[in-house]
Amino acid sequence: MKIFNLEFIKHRRQELEMTLQEAADLMNMKNASTYMKYENGTYSFKAEHLPLLAKILKCNTESFFIKMVAKTAIQDYVSILNLHKK
Repeated sequence: MKIFNLEFIKHRRQELEMTLQEAADLMNMKNASTYMKYENGTYSFKAEHLPLLAKILKCNTESFFIKMVAKTAIQDYVSILNLHKK
């Protein structure tokens, strides 16, 4: 399962020294407040936003997601590694 990483988006925008207003303008949004609501999760980015957002943030769309692994899958993997050590 993958989850959307809003922290990456905010951090990346700040890394690029881009203001909320600049991001809003590039995303064709009304104002900084509107963009901020997407960035903080009040509104959800739509699939059609992602390619433009990736271009603006100079990354790929895959960067927006964190791969989550179920705890049981991690435990199974560790058990397999331990079996191979013996």
